Amino acid sequence: MSALLQGDIAIVTGSDSGIGQASAIALAREGADVVVTWFGDREGAGRTAEAVRGHGRRALEVRLDVRDPQSVEQLFERAVRELGTPTILVNNAGIDSVSANVKDMRIEDWDRTLRTNLYGPFFCCQQFIRRIEGSGRHGSIVNITSVHQEVPRAGGSAYDVSKGGLRNLTRTLALELAQKDINVNNVAPGMILTPMNQEALDDPQARERQVQSIPMKRAGRPEEIAEAVVFLASPKARYVHGTTLMIDGALTLFLGQGA
Repeated sequence: MSALLQGDIAIVTGSDSGIGQASAIALAREGADVVVTWFGDREGAGRTAEAVRGHGRRALEVRLDVRDPQSVEQLFERAVRELGTPTILVNNAGIDSVSANVKDMRIEDWDRTLRTNLYGPFFCCQQFIRRIEGSGRHGSIVNITSVHQEVPRAGGSAYDVSKGGLRNLTRTLALELAQKDINVNNVAPGMILTPMNQEALDDPQARERQVQSIPMKRAGRPEEIAEAVVFLASPKARYVHGTTLMIDGALTLFLGQGA
């Protein structure tokens, strides 16, 4: 274990699987205590917490509904009470949207996606900033967006809007917090082998078809996103502020070829 994040306390939303799980473990490896949150997979959160403790760090498991501001506030209250003031926030919890054109989109599907992917990070950022301001500690916020903050898909309006909105929330916060010793950045993953890409996980042939639009001809691993999260949360990134780190195997560059 290194001391890169020694003394830090991180909250990682949606850390029961995928990018969130990998990020929580990577932060612990670098010395941070971690609040592991889950919504539907308690066993997955338990595995994350076990791995955090395996690195000699404290882990707190909390069920969180990011759509509910009261649930978010209670999470932060418990984190402060049991571990201390959080210094790192990773807004990772998110869902893909139901594929539907705008004219056919059900309001409840639109609301569910926006409340999870955009309102949730907004609620978490509010609580984080209110608690770390005046604490004398440096803070880092890392929002997990998507290549779809820049590249929309027909039928993906709710997801695309939520991730584009989260990118602009990152930018706005960067301006608001520039002189408050709180860094804010976002990571925009491309195709990553997580439960959100379950078909690619289960079917190698499907995965091979899907990666053909990626110049590197492979999907990314959650651990590759986690390393970027650690960097952005660390002292090495103190002058990195309001930036998107695109991690997509050059997918977004490929999309403009042959036009």
